[in-house]
Amino acid sequence: MKKHLVCIALGIVVFGAVAAQPVAPSVVLGKKEVPILCYHQIRDWKVTDSKVSKDYIMPPADFKAELKMLHDSGYHTILPDQLYAYLTKGAALPSKPVMLTFDDTDEDQYIVGWQEMKKYGFKGVFFIMTISLNKPPHYMTKDQVKELYAAGNVLGSHTWDHHNVKKYQGKDWEIQIDKPTKQLESITGGPIKYFAYPFGLWNKAALPEIRKRGFLMAFQLADKMDPTDPLMTVRRIIVGGGWSLKTFSTAINRDFH
Repeated sequence: MKKHLVCIALGIVVFGAVAAQPVAPSVVLGKKEVPILCYHQIRDWKVTDSKVSKDYIMPPADFKAELKMLHDSGYHTILPDQLYAYLTKGAALPSKPVMLTFDDTDEDQYIVGWQEMKKYGFKGVFFIMTISLNKPPHYMTKDQVKELYAAGNVLGSHTWDHHNVKKYQGKDWEIQIDKPTKQLESITGGPIKYFAYPFGLWNKAALPEIRKRGFLMAFQLADKMDPTDPLMTVRRIIVGGGWSLKTFSTAINRDFH
């Protein structure tokens, strides 16, 4: 108990082996960015899919080709604890690091994504929208999510029902983040330390709310990181459905520097 009180007094929140310690934004912003890729659905296109929706739908053959290219090119997947230690403490990363992230709890992430990742020893981050759990045929079950976690992947929060964080008022924080976090913790048996904004949307008012809930990092999409709190606005890119491997490789090298 004394140790816990000391940590609070120092402004340090401890999660297992990783501690959330104050770090100057300039330290984080001064680090070379790690490519963080975001996937949603992994399935073949349907005739009813709009042109816009196809950007979020990755044909399985393309996904498999992208993972093979990453492996053959010498990339190594990392997880958020490694990224946090790198950004805040300068911890070493493997050569050619990349992070694979998956939003929205779609079952094809487990059926196609995870099965393909295992071929290369890859691990990833699955940001779970809890309203979708146990709702087949399109979403993962709690058992599948638990299996992903037990296999060494990371589970992160993606709200209850994908409500835009910029619009939260009153009880929204409890409904969208607090309760889903507790539900995910009951599945993993451990803390949920990472969060992804629905639609990638955030505003400055949301950052202290996200931080005070104990998240070490929060992930947006491709906007610039907030200059005063970059850890709460870590950048990712959506890998577009239909990209060629050349476009895929170019995007990784162009968008993270």
